[in-house]
Amino acid sequence: MIALSAAKIAEILGYAGKPAAAEIREISTDSRKADEHTLFIALKGEKFDGHDFILDVLKKGVPLVVSEHPVTGADEKRVIIVPDTLKALGKLAQHNRRQYKGTLIALTGSSGKTTTKEELKTTLSAYAPTYATSGNFNNHIGVPRSLLDLDMNAKYAVIEMGMSALGEIEYLTSLAEPDVALVTNVYPMHIEFLKSLENIARAKAEIFSGLKTGGIAIYNEDTAYAEILRQEAEKYAGAVYGYGKENHTAAKLHLQDEAEHYYYNAWAVLKVVEVLGLPLDKAIAAINSFGALEGRGKKHLLNLNGRKVTLIDDSYSGQPDAMKLAIKALGEMQTAGRKIALLGKMAELGDYSKQAHTEVGQALAANGIDIVIGVCEETKDMLSQLPENVTQYYFPSIEGVETLLNEILQNNDTLLIKGAHYSSQVFKIAEELIKRG
Repeated sequence: MIALSAAKIAEILGYAGKPAAAEIREISTDSRKADEHTLFIALKGEKFDGHDFILDVLKKGVPLVVSEHPVTGADEKRVIIVPDTLKALGKLAQHNRRQYKGTLIALTGSSGKTTTKEELKTTLSAYAPTYATSGNFNNHIGVPRSLLDLDMNAKYAVIEMGMSALGEIEYLTSLAEPDVALVTNVYPMHIEFLKSLENIARAKAEIFSGLKTGGIAIYNEDTAYAEILRQEAEKYAGAVYGYGKENHTAAKLHLQDEAEHYYYNAWAVLKVVEVLGLPLDKAIAAINSFGALEGRGKKHLLNLNGRKVTLIDDSYSGQPDAMKLAIKALGEMQTAGRKIALLGKMAELGDYSKQAHTEVGQALAANGIDIVIGVCEETKDMLSQLPENVTQYYFPSIEGVETLLNEILQNNDTLLIKGAHYSSQVFKIAEELIKRG
């Protein structure tokens, strides 16, 4: 971030007092990472309240803190008081973004956001220095953090945005003020909170509301409620572009993984490159060399006690359409051995949960999977759809699954692991296998 004086910070936050003079080079919400050049913002979290650490950071030499109330025992000139420290973080992030002179691309979607973001970063880096959100810092804290960490020397910046409720992306995009906004897809992720797929589409489409004047909107024409995405985009964008099976940039793509969803990621990236007016040759080369990310479909060739097994680690997340796509891709693979799916529950589906798990079971039955292992109570609805010739196992938790795999895995097997990351914990099985192999 750019350096800020204490007086400038007060001005940005609308604080009428006169703080002690200080030159701030870093903004932190983590008391452990604060030093004599840091502005510490006290946020209230689920486990900790940053206000409890204000006196500690001041003793460490932090020159200035942002708090929602006066702090007993603290020098009042070193405390800026605001009504909402989270909103204060956002204001500072927005100010920093407005100093950025490059092109900022914001993206969201129900599935594949992080993969598309990384693919965009890799591709745009072939043309000029490119900054992107670190990891999946895409929420109400992560997006401001990403904007504060912007590389002012980068020509392109890619900011990922996530949400679980209406209004969240509207706020995040208002901070980012993107030049280009992209929606990759609309799936029933977080439907427990948003109640309908249409609401999810409207929540994703909020990203267009933050576009700078004359900005560009891009959306997936083949996704659910694409018409809502287009209609909302037309309200805010200077130009609107769609991509999909019938409308994508003609290019000689030879992806490392031929699964359909990876083509959609590639088409999204190519559309961004195209609207930016960049030559496509470098983009095609970058996309063709791009591989799946850890936990998001990356293939690992393992040697487990002499048995050669291909692990498809897609364990970072699990939602219905992404689950079906992964199963379809497994079914279409040319393999020398058996196809095994180890699937955990899908989360945040509310009343749609039983139907969603049942539909995934039907996908398993239709795609020639040889063995299915279900983890968590909800996967019983998947298993109930399997024909008799498909071997099935059920576990209420991941305990015991490793033992089973040791017993059933054979040479040349291909194993897909996918499920809700925190709810099912199947990612731990993938990690253990990778460690051993």
